[in-house]
Amino acid sequence: MTSRRIASNEKNLLERNDSNDRTPSASEKSSITPAVPAAVIIKLLGFTAAMVGGPIGVYFLTLNTIFRGNSTWAGATAAFMANLVLIAYVIVAMKEDQSDRLAAEESAKKKR
Repeated sequence: MTSRRIASNEKNLLERNDSNDRTPSASEKSSITPAVPAAVIIKLLGFTAAMVGGPIGVYFLTLNTIFRGNSTWAGATAAFMANLVLIAYVIVAMKEDQSDRLAAEESAKKKR
């Protein structure tokens, strides 16, 4: 028969992690800045709205005006619009990454 070991003075994994956490003192200021800049969130929300509204709007605009009820062609146009929004998002993200890298290089040059 196995016996159960009772060790009240030993800490389990959760208790050990709680005691190791460093809490800032009252005199230290904590950083409350968001991890992601507001401009990035605004771009993401804009492209999200474009990805939802663009293809749906194009579908219903072209369904009866351009393609006269042919939903296949209107759906293909909506899919093309979704791809355009996706490509635009990738291009904007790549340019933003390049601008961050160039800014870092310029700040490194100024430090020299």
